[in-house]
Amino acid sequence: MANRKIEIMDTTLRDGEQTSGVSFSVSEKLTIAKLLLEELKVDRLEIASARVSEGELEAVQKITSWASQNNQIQNIEVLTFVDDGKSIEWMLESGAKVQNLLTKGSLNHLTHQLKKTPKEHFSDIKSTIDLAAKNNIKTNVYLEDWSNGMRNSKDYVFEYLDFLSTQKIERILLPDTLGILTPEETFIFIHEVRKKYPNSHIDFHGHNDYDLGVANVMQAVKAGANGLHLTINGMGERAGNAPMASVIAVINDFLTDVKITANEKALHKVSKLVETFSGFRIPVNKPVVGANVFTQTAGIHADGDNKNNLYFNDLMPERFGRKRKYALGKTSGKANIQKNLQDLGISLNDEELKKVTQRIIELGDKKEVVSQEDLPYIISDVLDSDTIEKRIVVENYVLGHARGLKPSTTLQLRVEGVLYEAHAQGDGQFDAFMNALKKLYKTHSKKELPKLIDYAVRIPPGSNSDALCETIITWKQDKKEFITHGLDSDQTVSAIKATEKMLNII
Repeated sequence: MANRKIEIMDTTLRDGEQTSGVSFSVSEKLTIAKLLLEELKVDRLEIASARVSEGELEAVQKITSWASQNNQIQNIEVLTFVDDGKSIEWMLESGAKVQNLLTKGSLNHLTHQLKKTPKEHFSDIKSTIDLAAKNNIKTNVYLEDWSNGMRNSKDYVFEYLDFLSTQKIERILLPDTLGILTPEETFIFIHEVRKKYPNSHIDFHGHNDYDLGVANVMQAVKAGANGLHLTINGMGERAGNAPMASVIAVINDFLTDVKITANEKALHKVSKLVETFSGFRIPVNKPVVGANVFTQTAGIHADGDNKNNLYFNDLMPERFGRKRKYALGKTSGKANIQKNLQDLGISLNDEELKKVTQRIIELGDKKEVVSQEDLPYIISDVLDSDTIEKRIVVENYVLGHARGLKPSTTLQLRVEGVLYEAHAQGDGQFDAFMNALKKLYKTHSKKELPKLIDYAVRIPPGSNSDALCETIITWKQDKKEFITHGLDSDQTVSAIKATEKMLNII
């Protein structure tokens, strides 16, 4: 058993497509199939169910045509049915050469769904296998509801497996169809089958209804399974199937007496592509492929990573074509920020770093998302603000914008300790703010406000819609031009911050 090869069969395009609301186009199926075989290097693909639709037939024809030209046709499999040869006719039209024949693996299913005796069912199965062989189609056999069969009708399961041992088939496929098994049961049941049929090729097909899919797969391998059925991102009916990325990581790290050919570095790329095509979003905390799983948030963790990688484990992001990130937010410490600054090639002195850290914590308290791309903008804003003495403070404001009414602003401005208030309307919220400000200056100040001659807004490249935005305003006063910057996640607020800086400069 040592160093035995475990086959990985991906069933994203068949069982994974049974995820509620998911349907891949023909071109998407072909693209995913190529990536799975050529880059992820799984051993086999189950790509469709026979007789589903014309679109499904076209997709299988495209994939089998490509597979035939690239010496992969024996790695392409289709789910078929005991249906008097109709599935075999469909297989011949599709160009597929391997059928995964769906049969009844529990007496409960056989009695209540097919209403047949075991003898009648076995006879029908034999006819289907023989017809496939006549047409040069290889057969693997699914024992649907096998897990319940082992719990409740074990004599029937072994009677059926005795029959299959006399047939010309390639593999026995044992599914936990309803995701009911515990890891202990998985080991015991697979081990029983392995012991009784030592020369049979056994695949385990795990579902994740109790979130035990990965644990069950682990036990199936330990018990002697030869192959595993997995899906990208754990897609599949109900709670989904055992997820490809987690299983590959577990095998490579904890089951070192077996070997697989799957390429870890391709996992993230394939995962993101399937997410895009399917619309089935990857939870940010999903192991290996989730957006947050290689992100350290707490500052103490970043500090520990600087001190002999104290918070690293064997799941290094580079294994999966990814990089470790250090999140910026209210739990960020200086170590987190320094890690991000190092990536950007920026250095700050202790005092500057302290001020930038404080600003990021303030933004995190407001539930603002701060990305690495935001850092140069935050640094610029903090250090720029530090050079300006704040004699004038925009104390409070209310921005109003209602359908059919002009935008309005009520503004409170504190000038050298004295509070002033004004209300105005305008063509937009910032225009209303400026009109209120002009009112105050006209009434309470001898100074002229500078003219606003240019107004620009930018967000860090690659940032999302919730990113910080920087407003850059160019002012003109007495033939002299100067620029102020404001930074906030709200465009109008960032413009107000830039204006407040202007008031303290003039």
